[in-house]
Amino acid sequence: MEKVIVLLINLILFALSPITAQLKFTDISSAARIQHVYKVHEGLFGGGACVFDFNTDGWEDIYITGGKNSDQLYKNNGDGTFTEMLVSAGLTDTRKYVTNGVSSADINRDGWPDLVITTMTTLNNPPPIPRAINLLFLNKGNGSFQNLTREFGLDQLYSFSTGASFGDINADGWPDLYIGNYFTEFTGNLGNITDETVVGANQIAKGYLFLNENGKRYREVGAGYGLNTAGFGFGGVFTDYDNDRDQDLYINHDFGYKRTANLLYENKYPSVYFQEVGKQTQMDLRINSMSAAVGDYNNDGWMDYYMTNIRFNWFMVNEGKGKFFVNRVKELGCNYVAISWGANFADFDQDGDLDLYVANGDLNPNCNPIGDYFFENIGGKFQETAKAVGLQDYGIGRGSVVFDYDKDGDLDVLVVNQEAICPDYPASSVTRLYRNDSKTGNWLSVALQGVEAEPEGIGSRIRIVVGKTAMIREIDGGGSSHVSQNTLRAHFGIGSNQKIDSVIVEWTGGNRQVLTNVQPNQFLLIREVPKPAKKTNWIYLIIAGGVVLAGLTGWVLRQKKS
Repeated sequence: MEKVIVLLINLILFALSPITAQLKFTDISSAARIQHVYKVHEGLFGGGACVFDFNTDGWEDIYITGGKNSDQLYKNNGDGTFTEMLVSAGLTDTRKYVTNGVSSADINRDGWPDLVITTMTTLNNPPPIPRAINLLFLNKGNGSFQNLTREFGLDQLYSFSTGASFGDINADGWPDLYIGNYFTEFTGNLGNITDETVVGANQIAKGYLFLNENGKRYREVGAGYGLNTAGFGFGGVFTDYDNDRDQDLYINHDFGYKRTANLLYENKYPSVYFQEVGKQTQMDLRINSMSAAVGDYNNDGWMDYYMTNIRFNWFMVNEGKGKFFVNRVKELGCNYVAISWGANFADFDQDGDLDLYVANGDLNPNCNPIGDYFFENIGGKFQETAKAVGLQDYGIGRGSVVFDYDKDGDLDVLVVNQEAICPDYPASSVTRLYRNDSKTGNWLSVALQGVEAEPEGIGSRIRIVVGKTAMIREIDGGGSSHVSQNTLRAHFGIGSNQKIDSVIVEWTGGNRQVLTNVQPNQFLLIREVPKPAKKTNWIYLIIAGGVVLAGLTGWVLRQKKS
């Protein structure tokens, strides 16, 4: 009898427990021919990765910064493998610098995605930090890039830069650029940074806000837009936190408890300035903020933000109307101790809610192994399952990105790992590509093609409606991970649903498109339909023309009489 009761209890508990997809990731780095490790310059900093389709063949490629190692451009062959193309693509100028972060956008609107790569110093005989420039490469459309750093005005600013992010702050269709900066002056060893060594008044730096001038040049406008605060910047992310359909800017600062806290700038478009609202929204976090993952984890229509940090990370939940945020990291089950860097919201199991991947790594050269985290969203709370799903990597992690490299409908993960400075690090620390082999639900992948808006939809927002559930995705141009850029394709999981009731695109600039009765399990390309030109009222034109003609006729007759 007791056995029967126990069996019944177990059956009841099983019936009441949440049913989740079987999540599994497989390290396929070697099979995919990814052979990369970020080599640090005196410890701590770098590196990042950027997902973009540089040859526009429909398969997403990867650019990965190398620090003191060579950067690498991996062309996706479409068969599960990649080919390294840095030299043939004309990107060898990067080898003169210690590179850090990378992002991509179609800077000149010619249909080909371009690159911006941030640096911290020169590679050979480096002068005192930060005597280096950031790099801009235009895509020539033939598989190669041209270094146009000087022509676009980026050669005038020397800096120790971290993350680069593209956005469209004035909704003119030309991608603008924010670059985070860390130092204005540093003469010590980067591997020995402590609280005491970073508090000098002359060290903290202002970020750069560049306005795109019709794809010809970038003009630095930070002071004019009100971005006058300096800090130990790890970059920022453009995001519409208050749902007013313009791009705000959230900036991450290291050592926020010693110097400058994180900053949230509200875009006052069409006025030409940003207003800092960090304190009133409670987003002025005084932490070591490495990055901010952006996503609407609870599908309430407001973007939430997960900030990585040293020790405890912060999960800032948007409480509505974009007025204030509350840290819910404990209630949501994400209060794990680590040193975290990259973080990515994505619906990895395609059940209709966002999960969370977090890349961890010690302060190299301390070299204590810290496994990465994977938080599965189960009923609005998170359960850490990295070991069970195959993502508990013990490399010294920094940047991370998500994308569907094999086009099978689910999202894969790439994490950039650093070479350990200490010689006895107990785990392999190389960049890894993890293929998503989970048994998942139905899905939809949406790519945007802007006509009046930014060409790849950067700054636009996509919302889908499935029954009573609505989900939103922002297309961000970098920064929603540590010094990296995720795929620009919006991915949605819809579980067992067989139809998407509507897909709504809200383009930067104000255009809005709605598609209905969309079938799942497809890669959907949505081309922007421009606003119709204002119709000419022909009746009034004819009347006006008649009046003018009658007046002219009368004048001619009077002239003849006279």
